[in-house]
Amino acid sequence: MKNTNKLRIIPLGGMHEIGKNMTLVEYRDDIIIVDCGMTFPEDEMLGIDVVIPDVTYLIENKHKIRGLVLTHGHEDHIGAIPYIMKKLDLDIYGTGLTIGLLENKLKEHRLSKDRLKVVQAGDVVKLGKMEVEWIRVNHSIPDACSLAIKTPLGYVYHSGDFKVDFTPISGKPIDLTRIAEIGTKGVIAMIGESTNVLREGYTMSESKVGETFNRLFQTLQDQRIIIATFASNVHRIQQIINSAEKYGRKVILSGRSMVNVTETARRLGQFKVKKDTFVDIRDMDKYEDNEIVLITTGSQGEPMSALTRIAYGEHRKIQLTPNDAVILSATPIPGNEMAVNKVINRLLERGAKVIYETLSEIHVSGHACQEELKLLLSLVKPKYFIPAHGEIRHLMKHAQIANKMGIDENNIFIMENGNVLEISQKDAKFVGDVPSGNILVDGLGVGDVGNIVLRDRRHLSEDGLIIVVVSISRDGKVVSGPDIISRGFVYVRESGDLIDDAKKVVKNILDNSSKEKLSDWTSLKSDIRDDLRSFIIKNTKRNPMILPIIMEV
Repeated sequence: MKNTNKLRIIPLGGMHEIGKNMTLVEYRDDIIIVDCGMTFPEDEMLGIDVVIPDVTYLIENKHKIRGLVLTHGHEDHIGAIPYIMKKLDLDIYGTGLTIGLLENKLKEHRLSKDRLKVVQAGDVVKLGKMEVEWIRVNHSIPDACSLAIKTPLGYVYHSGDFKVDFTPISGKPIDLTRIAEIGTKGVIAMIGESTNVLREGYTMSESKVGETFNRLFQTLQDQRIIIATFASNVHRIQQIINSAEKYGRKVILSGRSMVNVTETARRLGQFKVKKDTFVDIRDMDKYEDNEIVLITTGSQGEPMSALTRIAYGEHRKIQLTPNDAVILSATPIPGNEMAVNKVINRLLERGAKVIYETLSEIHVSGHACQEELKLLLSLVKPKYFIPAHGEIRHLMKHAQIANKMGIDENNIFIMENGNVLEISQKDAKFVGDVPSGNILVDGLGVGDVGNIVLRDRRHLSEDGLIIVVVSISRDGKVVSGPDIISRGFVYVRESGDLIDDAKKVVKNILDNSSKEKLSDWTSLKSDIRDDLRSFIIKNTKRNPMILPIIMEV
């Protein structure tokens, strides 16, 4: 693409999806990256750990990158950074807790933290021909900010994840005054999050949950209380601490991410907590049930989380009793409902009392509902609007709201990952695409699992595997076999007739093959696969993966 004086906005993640947020703001030879998040794999991505954005375009233009700026410390905004840092050398800017959480991730990946820069709300950093200002917002994690990016064409305002909370648990309310000032200076484009756009009204204040916790602690004063929430929801953990101290309970943490995030937040002064409130899980037996509250990970039913291990009786330190009350203080992320319901059922089967969102006000969202989104649009007054951070239904609804707020429908752009929106003083238009998509992380492998490998994994998981083993001498004679091994297709001992008939099919191929064909293993394997597949489909209506192995003896 030609180098011009125009501004380009290029999302590499977060469009038509919730998660994997990453947006580029490019002006001439300068690129600023906003966030760099991951998402969790979909059900059909078998064996995949996390999904990160494709950064091919950034690798090709690494000389233009002036910095990576972060809105807040959630995984869907910082989770991909350790993977892309191995390919890109860049400065990373974020608020105190955001950088603190990122330091933990870099330590796990054995990466240097020398390029991390801590900023505060109100700070302005010059990056090439652009300047970035961090503006305080409220969210379900402290130190969250929106970004005002000053460019030669005007401001680009990136809302980040936000809600309007006038009574936040810690810190100050969203800085609506500064957001309005930016709006009066001229915002050429606004990128607005759309997560809760389908909900009418306003998002409840986080302080509402504190009232519910106090009520529950009073009701459950003779029971041991176990609360599952997001490890990153520092405000929620603070409210649990407040209730625990009010009702004379010690706080015990379970789950690696819960311990890591809480320790980082404590070190950065994010918690108001008495000296002896926290107790090590190893000392839990020293206290009665009504003297402790356990805070665990696993509110989303994650297979390896602390709560799931507790529910299935696999936790080394915590064993459920009928005197336990388990509180799920989170809403299931779309797609996680089944996993959460399974955990709830197992907890109930083991005799515990379970309290979840449909039964009580024990969770509020960290994202803005419709009236808050309208408020932000009215203050920012952008010329062009780009709904982001949502599936297509969220983006289209946000676009409708923006249109009702007076933004011309021709100035609203519903983008896909990889689209390039080019903005000048006169107009804005799509001018092509850059490489984008999903990079799959499986163990230590980044990007080495593609569609073909996933297709094979799906095939194996759905239909199983048949291995055909034949030994052939150098002069083209069958020495032994065929032997047939089944995995995930049928149990060989109970399907003797089918396996014997399958061997006959392969034996016929070998008997009817010429000496030359027995030496052409590629052709022979193809014949075995084709004939055996036809036989199995005809007799079982199944289609297992067939893997012929020919050994030379």
